[in-house]
Amino acid sequence: MFLQKKFFPRLVFSPPPHALLLYLGPAIVDYDKLKQSKKESIFVEFQRKVNEFLESEIRYNYIRIRTSPELIDSRPLLWTGYRVEPLYTYIIDISKGSEQVWKNFNKQVRIDINKTKREGVKVREGSIDDLKFLSKSIANRFIEQGFRSKDYREYLDDIYNVFYPEKFRIFVGGYNGETVGGLTLLCYKKRASLWMGIPKTDLKGIYPNDLIVWESIKWACENGYKKYEIMAAGDDPRLRHFKSKLNPNLSLWYSAEKYSSSIYKGMEKAFRFYQKIRG
Repeated sequence: MFLQKKFFPRLVFSPPPHALLLYLGPAIVDYDKLKQSKKESIFVEFQRKVNEFLESEIRYNYIRIRTSPELIDSRPLLWTGYRVEPLYTYIIDISKGSEQVWKNFNKQVRIDINKTKREGVKVREGSIDDLKFLSKSIANRFIEQGFRSKDYREYLDDIYNVFYPEKFRIFVGGYNGETVGGLTLLCYKKRASLWMGIPKTDLKGIYPNDLIVWESIKWACENGYKKYEIMAAGDDPRLRHFKSKLNPNLSLWYSAEKYSSSIYKGMEKAFRFYQKIRG
C-alpha cells in the first residue's frame, strides 16, 4: 500500500497512481491451494487486520485497492465497508503451444496477420531506444482521451534497467524503415502480460499490431509461459474489438474504494465537479 503524504487529505493506494499499473494487492500466499472454507477465513481476517492498521496507524481519509485477477472474492472488501466495482482483463491459455493459439484466433485475424507479413512488416525484439517511441505513443493516447500528457520515458528507462531481460521485454514492428508499432511484456512466473503499447496506426490494409502481438505470443510459448494476458478489457469499449478477436478468456478483478467519513466523500465529489466545469 502506498501513502500519499505530501498533501492533505491522507490518501492510500494499491497500486500507486501514475505508475501505469492496473492492479496490485492483496497477495495471499498459497491462496489458490487452500480449501474454500480456509480461503474465506484467511481473507476475511487478513482484510480486517489491514483495515485496523490503516485506521489506527495510517489514519487514512481515502483508500483505493485494485485487486489482481486471481483473487475473485470481493466479499471481505464489501464486508469491511468498501465500494467495489468489477473490472476485467483478458487472458489467453497458451499452455498447449502456439499452434493451438493460432487455431483459436478469429479467422480474419489469421488472414490479416499473414497479409501483413507478406507486405513486409518485420517484428523484432526491441531495445531501450525503442521506449522513446512507446512513451510518445502513450502520451498521444492520453491526449486523445482528454487527459494531460505525461513524459514516461525516464520511468520506462528505469523499468528496463532493473527488469530487462528476465521480467521485461519489448517487441516492435518495422515497415519501410520506420517503426510502426510496438508493445511491452511484463513476465512473471508462468504469465506474460501485454502491458502497454499497440498504438493506433494510419496504415491501410496491413495490421502491424496484430502481427506484433502474435510474435510476442509465440515468444512466450517458446519460453515456457502458460498464460498471456492482454491487460485491461473494460475501460474502453473501442478496444474490445481488437482484443476479443484473439479469443481470450475474460478474467475478473476489482477496484475497491473507501472513505474514512462521508465528509471526505463529499469533498471528493465537489472537487471532481470543480474539475469538470473547468474543463
